[in-house]
Amino acid sequence: MTREKMNKPRGLKNNNPLNIRKNNTKWQGLAEVQKDKAFFTFVAPEWGYRAALRTLQNYNRVHRLGTIREWIYRWAPPCENPTENYLNFVCQKVEMPADACPRISNKKIMCDIVAAMSHFENGVPAVMGDVCKGWELL
Repeated sequence: MTREKMNKPRGLKNNNPLNIRKNNTKWQGLAEVQKDKAFFTFVAPEWGYRAALRTLQNYNRVHRLGTIREWIYRWAPPCENPTENYLNFVCQKVEMPADACPRISNKKIMCDIVAAMSHFENGVPAVMGDVCKGWELL
């Protein structure tokens, strides 16, 4: 394994930049072999971003969660995450208040939010080209 690959954060190694936990969802773009016991592995980062974008859209459509605050608190609950820090980081990056209700059909806003979440999750800025490719796969 190359040194660069060894130093990559888990989410980037798994092409799952928002660290989506394994569950019963049969995501498009899943790697045939799921090496990580806890988190999905995708074949390319855009598939991980697609899954994250779809999840946030479902938070809105299915669970009626409309604000960035509601999304982050569901995504990264306080029982296992520094949720307030996560929320503040994302809101600062996207220059929106926590109680803003982003339009889930707005590519720029949604990609910016997911890129900020990826940055928080991995400690490095997201590659916006990969985030946008994820949007195009929706």
